[in-house]
Amino acid sequence: MFVSLKTLLHTLLLPPAGPLLLAIVGACLIRWRSGSAGRRAGWALLVAGLGSLWLLATPVVAEALSGLAERYPALALEQPVAAQAVVILGGEVAHPHSPEYGGERSVSDGLLERVSYGAYLAQRTGLPVLVTGLPREALGMRATLARNFHVEARWLETRSRDTFENAQFSAAMLKADGVRRVILVTDARHEWRAAHEFASAGLEVVPAPEGLSFWEGNKVGDYIPNASALQRSSAALYELLGDAVRRVLAATHLRRHSP
Repeated sequence: MFVSLKTLLHTLLLPPAGPLLLAIVGACLIRWRSGSAGRRAGWALLVAGLGSLWLLATPVVAEALSGLAERYPALALEQPVAAQAVVILGGEVAHPHSPEYGGERSVSDGLLERVSYGAYLAQRTGLPVLVTGLPREALGMRATLARNFHVEARWLETRSRDTFENAQFSAAMLKADGVRRVILVTDARHEWRAAHEFASAGLEVVPAPEGLSFWEGNKVGDYIPNASALQRSSAALYELLGDAVRRVLAATHLRRHSP
C-alpha cells in the first residue's frame, strides 16, 4: 500500500501530470467561476501549469535541475579504491523474457548502463558484486552481468521496493560477510540520496555515479521543448524532493530519540 501510494503521488505531482493537472484546474475555474477573482485565479493556474510544463521540457532547464541533483563527481580510479564490494542498485525496467537473448532475462537501456558501469568497476577493482532491487530487476541484472560481462554477482537482494529498503536489506547481507565499505553504483541524480541511505544503514560508501550530465554549451535547440528533457527534469525533481523528504524524516527520527 505504501509503495502504491508513493507511485501515485510520484505520478500526480511530477511532470507531466502535475503541471497538466494545475492547468486543468485553472481551465475549470475560468469556465465555471463567474466572479472576476475566480477567473483571475484560473488564468494564473492555467498559465503556471502550461508555462512550467514548457520550461521543464526545455534542455536548458533539465540540465540545470540535473546539475542540482548530481552532487558527486565521477569516481576516480587512478588510485586504489578502499572498498570491499560493488553494489549496483536497480530501479529501471527489466525484462523476464527477451526473445533476442533466447528467452533469457535482460534489462532496459537505462539499467544496462548502470550494470555496464558496475561490471567495469568490478573488473577494474576485482571486488565482488551485490545487485539489489525488485526480483525482476535484480535477476535481470545478475543475468546481464554474467552473460554480457562475465561477472558473477555474489549477492542477490530481491526484497527491496525503494532506496531505503535497498540500503537496509543489502547492508544486512553484506555485514553478515564482514563487508563494511562499498562502491555504490546508481544513476548520478540518485547517487546523493542513495549514498545517505546506505550510510544510515551502517555502511561506508564510495559514490560511483553513472550517467553524469555533460553541458555542451548554449544552442538554439536547448530552448526548444522535447520529451527527453521533460523526462530528465522529472527525474531530477524526484530526487530533489526525495532528498528533502529524507532530511525531514531523519530530523523527525532524531528529535524522537533525543534525550
